[in-house]
Amino acid sequence: YLAGLAPARTILILFGPPAAGKGTHGPRVADAYGIPTLSTGDMLRDAVAAGSEVGMQAKAVMESGGLVSDELVAGVIKDRIKRDDCAKGFILDGFP
Repeated sequence: YLAGLAPARTILILFGPPAAGKGTHGPRVADAYGIPTLSTGDMLRDAVAAGSEVGMQAKAVMESGGLVSDELVAGVIKDRIKRDDCAKGFILDGFP
C-alpha cells in the first residue's frame, strides 16, 4: 500500500528559555533519531561567514545591535534544511 512513498521526515523544534537543557538534550535526541540538531544562532553565524546574501543581511542587522528578523532567520533555515544531512529530518534548536 505504501510502496514507493518517500519516508516521512522527523522534524522537532525545541523550545525553552536559556539554560533549560535544549543544548543538552537536543544532541541526545538527534543521535537517537540519526538527524542533525540545527541551532539558529549557529546557522546565522555560518551564513555570515559564508558570505551568503541572507548572511550579509543578517550581519548588517547584528552589527547595528538589532535583532535579526524572523524572515531572515527563516531564510537561513530554509537554505540549511535543503542539505543532504536533513533528508531524514532535523531538530531545530531555537526558533525564531
